[in-house]
Amino acid sequence: MDNRHAGQTIISNEPAIRSSPLDTPVTLTPVDWNNKRLFTLFWPLIIEQLLVVTIGIVDMVMVSSVGEHAVSGISLVETINFLIITAFNAIATGGSVVASQYLGRKEENNASSSAKQLVYISLIISIALMIFTIFTRGLMLRTIFGNIADDVMQAANIYFLFIALSYPFLALYTAAAAMFRSMGNSKVPMRAVVILNIFNIAGNALFIYVFKWGVAGAAISTFIGRVVIAVLLIYLLIKDKTRIINLSGLTKIKLEGAMIKRILNIGIPSGLEASMFQIGKILITRIFTAFGTVAIAANAVGATINSIAFMPGSGFGMGLLIIVGQCIGARDYLAAKRYTKKIMILSYLTYLFININIFIFMNPIISIFNLSAEAHEMCVLFLRVHCITSTLFWCPSFVLPNALKAAGDARFIMITAACTMWLVRVCLAFFMAFTLGLGPVAVYLAMGADFLFRGIIFTKRWLSNKWIEKKVI
Repeated sequence: MDNRHAGQTIISNEPAIRSSPLDTPVTLTPVDWNNKRLFTLFWPLIIEQLLVVTIGIVDMVMVSSVGEHAVSGISLVETINFLIITAFNAIATGGSVVASQYLGRKEENNASSSAKQLVYISLIISIALMIFTIFTRGLMLRTIFGNIADDVMQAANIYFLFIALSYPFLALYTAAAAMFRSMGNSKVPMRAVVILNIFNIAGNALFIYVFKWGVAGAAISTFIGRVVIAVLLIYLLIKDKTRIINLSGLTKIKLEGAMIKRILNIGIPSGLEASMFQIGKILITRIFTAFGTVAIAANAVGATINSIAFMPGSGFGMGLLIIVGQCIGARDYLAAKRYTKKIMILSYLTYLFININIFIFMNPIISIFNLSAEAHEMCVLFLRVHCITSTLFWCPSFVLPNALKAAGDARFIMITAACTMWLVRVCLAFFMAFTLGLGPVAVYLAMGADFLFRGIIFTKRWLSNKWIEKKVI
């Protein structure tokens, strides 16, 4: 389409690109994400996601000097903690989709209004989750993981307390970072995570090695870092009133039901999808606890290393959400399809490169974590299975759905993800682990099968064009 017609009503003689019962003219405002803009958006997103993973790796490595019980305790907490974090990310996703679509329509005031509502509901939900977690953390650990060694339980309980206290600040950071990304500014959230890593490493060194606080030291340094970056990003959005999205007047609290509903129409299905996914992963973790501390530690290290490979893909997914959201807001469906294809190719190439390197260098990488010989060997097996299956199937399973969410198709993603998680990953993992006697590696085999089925369904949905009929704003 000729860019000279931007903002005008275009009646195209070309075949409709969407499966819609309405054969009506469409107002298209072309969205231009050229290669330079894409590069400027994506490289900070990828670096940010890698730095986020670094926090967990640093905690694991530095606390490993305390013993395998400490590594195992943190691993169990992080499994539950990720479930909490997904709630914040889901709400932020809803806010990001709404804000991006408003920006695609050039409605900056509505985009800023959606940002304020996102902050309010994120803070309310995070405080409720913090209070609930503090008072029920011991019960959650026992209920979910069953019989845990006393030293592992003690480490998990201590770590969980301090991490729960950081939830409101993590939620504020997540909401603010989502708004910066919606504006196409991914550098500010990246710099915030750099600051978080500095606080985390320095704090760990002080609290673990100097003060000898063990897992508590690792948790306290993370808490301090989250407070700093949350305050920083919220301050930047309030201070600079010239930003396309700003939080000017945030303290004059006014809840807008219609805007909150738009956010939650994406956020709730996304949250339920992610929550059910994480609950399934938590249940599967019982397979590792059934095979002892060695299996728990091997999975903790394997999952940490795998997360390095996931993070660039997560960065591409975040960017895809923003880009497609703006395209949908401008009703530029051709651009949405074009950019989705381009980003999927980039995701595959990046993921292939990272997994090849993990496969080649996995032994020296695992050695960093000071595992026992038995746990080291088990971790190698986990990583080999995962590198192969995830390279083939992960991108259409977890990057592509962001394009569907950006169009408002979150409910379909929720239903699909729940079905594949429980019918494929959970059931198959328990069947192979205990009935077939494959042991804990069954979890990684079932995970690969889940990637396969999920990717097939999401790809078919995208190609069907049914997502074009969805409406967010």
